Amino acid sequence: MGRRRWCPALALMAAAGATLTPGRLHAQAPEPPSVVESVFPLGDGSAMRYAIALPAAYGASPEEPRPLVLALHPGGRDAYYGSWFMQTIVEPALRGWEPIIVAPDVPDESWATEASERAVLALLDHVLAPYAIDRDRVLITGFSMGGRGTWYLATRRPERFTGMIVMATGPGRGQLENLADMPLYIIHSPDDEVVPYEPVEELALQLAERGYPVQMMRLAGATHGMMGDYVGPLRSAADWLWAQWSHRLATGGAP
Repeated sequence: MGRRRWCPALALMAAAGATLTPGRLHAQAPEPPSVVESVFPLGDGSAMRYAIALPAAYGASPEEPRPLVLALHPGGRDAYYGSWFMQTIVEPALRGWEPIIVAPDVPDESWATEASERAVLALLDHVLAPYAIDRDRVLITGFSMGGRGTWYLATRRPERFTGMIVMATGPGRGQLENLADMPLYIIHSPDDEVVPYEPVEELALQLAERGYPVQMMRLAGATHGMMGDYVGPLRSAADWLWAQWSHRLATGGAP
């Protein structure tokens, strides 16, 4: 990319200046959730490993609708890698929401395939039917390969999600016009040696110029393997997204 353009609709923040506060639902962080690891049978006779996290207070108020988070792990094939990613990166950042989090293991060569799409959406329908879900607060998020899957699923099935956070991944493809009403937060490092920073920033600027609800954080100093450095910025992204959701609910969806 050439000279950086300034766009009033996009506040490009540096991580050092971000406000890393707890989630919006509670002034004090709740207790850790309970996590169950299981296996979901797929229609082709195979199976997909997954984990589901339920907030600690869920048993006392199972009728209270909870935010839903779909967490897509980066590249890796270890058993229950999705569970590890969720418990290490996503859940600590989003604990203040007291959400229900679903974290599958990738069922295909990547998240961005029709086979993965069918499996993941079927899993969501299966495991979430018994729970009270706040349909106005449904987040999809992922890191690296999981970020590409986030772009893929959100652009193909925007009716299933109300917000997306992508981390350490390249610019999205697909039908970007489907994201015109979906709050999007991008976290990326200019020091990422695997995924170049400039094309990601360029896309964020283009979407902001179209009037899309997009925010981007510049996480300086983090190489691609420094996934732990994304926990604090992910918490900031969650605060921004919660504010977006609250504003939309208060104004009936007005920008």
